[in-house]
Amino acid sequence: MRTLTEPGSIWDAYVHLQEAFVLNGKSILITGGTGSFGKKFVETILARYPQVTRLAIYSRDELKQFEMSQVFSPTEYPQLRYFIGDVRDRDRLSRAMEGIDIVVHAAALKHVPVCEYNPFEAIKTNILGAENVIEAAIDRGVSQVVALSTDKAAAPINLYGATKLASDKLFVAANRFAGGHDIKFSVVRYGNVMGSRGSVIPFFLDKRESGVLPITDERMTRFNISLEEGVELVLFALQNMWGGEIFVPKIPSYRITDVAEAVCPTCEKQVVGIRPGEKLHEEMITETDALSTVEFEKYFVILPAMKLWDVDAFMAQFDGALCSSGFHYSSGENSEWLSVDELRDLIRAHVDPDFGV
Repeated sequence: MRTLTEPGSIWDAYVHLQEAFVLNGKSILITGGTGSFGKKFVETILARYPQVTRLAIYSRDELKQFEMSQVFSPTEYPQLRYFIGDVRDRDRLSRAMEGIDIVVHAAALKHVPVCEYNPFEAIKTNILGAENVIEAAIDRGVSQVVALSTDKAAAPINLYGATKLASDKLFVAANRFAGGHDIKFSVVRYGNVMGSRGSVIPFFLDKRESGVLPITDERMTRFNISLEEGVELVLFALQNMWGGEIFVPKIPSYRITDVAEAVCPTCEKQVVGIRPGEKLHEEMITETDALSTVEFEKYFVILPAMKLWDVDAFMAQFDGALCSSGFHYSSGENSEWLSVDELRDLIRAHVDPDFGV
């Protein structure tokens, strides 16, 4: 099994072209900047582009900002700025984006049961918040915006997925909405992030001392990506975006039963049933989406619904071809699967270095 950051992967080309893609001298803002992705993104930017002019961390949780500032201190990194603010607040977003070149939009309400129970709150953050990010970015002269999506946005059956699908549509359409402003909007869509807060692996690690791991359904599968790979995908999009694409990486799947076995082979596996809004398998590209999707060696691009640029030139530049009729990209029908041993290696590498069974 090859991970995305190993030689020969999609990101191998990125590493070789890194000198041509320089964020030094740029001002960047990340919404949801104190989340799992945000912290890894900040860590990566500070290490790789130490001459970045400004790196603004925008989030609504003062405690998380305080805790993050103990690790990434503005004293040690004077380019850092911490903004308390909510994506629901357009005025605050506009103030935070003053002088910003690049926006990475990672803020969202993302827990499926929470969004089901609090639907209006999910809409305010995930849809109206996306609109506010778009409006503020255009008004403040931002040049590039990349928004994070999820596999649950493809053929959604829960409110979280529906709000993220609406958000994706808004960011793609924003390329037309921007009119004469020199700005590009694109989206990155990927599967479950290994080790992120609320995800299954940390949950199982916490539960294994009880001797029982609750499994929703033994048939369940999910796509898998690490935080590092998610960050690399965003940087890849910033480097290669034409505006309006939804970037989808080719990533492996895992079976929930294999995750349970990897975490605790001696634990009882208790089937508790699927939660409201969950699927057995996730899709990142539906059969309908595939009609306007270009396949490349290590990733896909769902093309914008409206014509923004020459698709043939786009395919020629990156050596891609339109997907075949009837294609769809599902975690349950993937060509690459993580084994139990590979899952254990990834848990040690990305979640818990001291993990052992």
